[in-house]
Amino acid sequence: MSSTTGPKLVCLGNPLLDIQATVSDEYLAKYELKANDAILVDASSNEPKMAIFDELLQVPDVKFIAGGAAQNTARGAAYILGKGKVGYFGSVGQDKFSAKLLAENEAAGVVSYYQEQSDVGTGKCAALITGHNRSLVTDLGAANHFTPAQLERHWSVVEQADLFYVGGFHLTVSPDAIVKLGKHAQETGKPFALNLSAPFIPQFFKSALEQVLPYTTYVIANESEAASYAEAFGVDAKADDLVAIAKHIVGDSKTRTVIFTHGLEPTVIVSFQGEQAIPVKALQEESIVDTNGAGDAFAAGFMAGLTEGKTLNESVDMGQWLAALSIQEIGATYPSEKLTYQN
Repeated sequence: MSSTTGPKLVCLGNPLLDIQATVSDEYLAKYELKANDAILVDASSNEPKMAIFDELLQVPDVKFIAGGAAQNTARGAAYILGKGKVGYFGSVGQDKFSAKLLAENEAAGVVSYYQEQSDVGTGKCAALITGHNRSLVTDLGAANHFTPAQLERHWSVVEQADLFYVGGFHLTVSPDAIVKLGKHAQETGKPFALNLSAPFIPQFFKSALEQVLPYTTYVIANESEAASYAEAFGVDAKADDLVAIAKHIVGDSKTRTVIFTHGLEPTVIVSFQGEQAIPVKALQEESIVDTNGAGDAFAAGFMAGLTEGKTLNESVDMGQWLAALSIQEIGATYPSEKLTYQN
């Protein structure tokens, strides 16, 4: 692998400030939200759900956390890989929120390559917690204005990187930027991972997903995203037949591997070579603090494992390990004490 000076792992996604609070089931019902769902809202549309962002500020236990799925993954990977090994691309506003995101990334050891927008505010995500569930309501703001030009400005960073990770949410923003990264990865034989990120991605952004899938060497998703893919792509399989759905994503590719997480159920891995299921080490119920960001943490551990040259199974195990650490913390965060992975 070639990287010597720049980040080894480059991540692309939508940087957001997470505003996290515990709410009631009635509050979700008021806005017609489901537990464990993820939706987009637009500040310019007079959408009633925009009121949530102001209402959460009045909740006693409200927390502000540097978020955005791929940015969470970047910080998690840096937790394992160390300072300067992970780079992150995304678009932010020129405001106090982006300053907070930048500071969080710097503290985590992530190198930020932010495209700054002077006329749009930094995106935000309301994380509504009910028990161990979370419903995400996102106003992308400046994150929606990322362009491939930002990659071109830092193309030497892309060329020096060894592998790439893209959050599926970015399919709503700039498929062209993802394809640009994907083409480079394909031409140079570098691993390229895409996370489906939310059920609405295959459902409403199917064409963007179809555009990007040919460049992927790894596709990561959870069981609900897998079911949504099956419905959107007309897969002739039951919604819970993860192996059949994964085989559809692998298609006739000899190089693509699909990884489906399924909560405490075994992680399913399918490729041209075959299929397997890796059990998850159970945590005591009382140890679970917050499952928000568990999927991002899994992806972080997995990508860190690949970056370190670990095998596929070791990388999956590392993903499970980091996810278990993360759900014992508030939000998509990791222990302040640096813990080391041991198989």
